[in-house]
Amino acid sequence: MTTTAARSRLTPEQVAQYQRDGYVLFHQPVFALDKFQRLKAIFEEDLARYGDENLDTIHFRDARLLEFLLSDEVLDLVEPVVGPDIGLWSSHFISKAPRVGKATPWHEDSSYWNGRISTMAGICTVWLAVDEATPENGCMKVIPGSQHNGFSEYEAVDTAGNIFPTQIKPEAIDENKAVYFSLQPDQCSLHEARIIHGADPNTSEKRRAGYTMRYFPTTSKIFPERNPGHKLWLARGVDHAGNIYENA
Repeated sequence: MTTTAARSRLTPEQVAQYQRDGYVLFHQPVFALDKFQRLKAIFEEDLARYGDENLDTIHFRDARLLEFLLSDEVLDLVEPVVGPDIGLWSSHFISKAPRVGKATPWHEDSSYWNGRISTMAGICTVWLAVDEATPENGCMKVIPGSQHNGFSEYEAVDTAGNIFPTQIKPEAIDENKAVYFSLQPDQCSLHEARIIHGADPNTSEKRRAGYTMRYFPTTSKIFPERNPGHKLWLARGVDHAGNIYENA
C-alpha cells in the first residue's frame, strides 16, 4: 500500500509550516506544462463565456475541470495536510483585470461557510496561479498563525472597490505581519479555511488570475439542507460522515 508520506509532494518541513502558520507556498510546477496549458485554455474559454464575476463553482458547469481537481498532482499536495480521505468542496476561477481589479478585504473563508459544514477544521484551499501573482497585481496575503479561530468581528465596506461587502475590523489586523504570496504560473499556495487573508487591488498592467481548489476531510459532514444545489465529489479514499457524492 502506498502511504501518505510516500505520496506527499510536501516536505515534512512544509507540512509543519502549514500546521503552524496555516499556509505553505509550493514554488514548483503543479502540473506538467502541457496539462497546465490545457487548464489555462479552459479558464480563458470560461472567462470569455461567463465573465469574471460568474466563475464560482465553475466545475459544476464545466466537467473538464474535474481532470485537474481530482488529479494526483493536486491531491498529493492536499493529502499531507487534510488526510487520506478527501472530498472536493468547491472551486473558483478568480480573475482581477489590470488596473481595475478590486481588493479582496481581510476575511476568513470559514466566516462565509459557517453552518454549512460540521467543522471548519481541515478544510484546505489550493490557490493555483494561472498568471503570475505579485503584490503589484494583487496577489494573496495572509496573517500567519491566524487560523485558530475563524470567526472574527466584521464590518461593512464599500463594494465599489471591494469584492466582498464586509471585512474583518481593522483593529484586529496587524498589517506588519502580512505575508504576500508571489507565485509564478503553475505554482500554488495552500491555506487553511480559517486563516485571515485578503488581496490588494490590481494596480498593475498585468491581469492576475488563479484557480482555487477547495478540499475537506470526509470525516466532516456537509449539510445538504444548508447547501442547496451544491455538488460534492469524493476525491480520494472513503467517506466517513454520510456525505453524498456525484461520483459515488
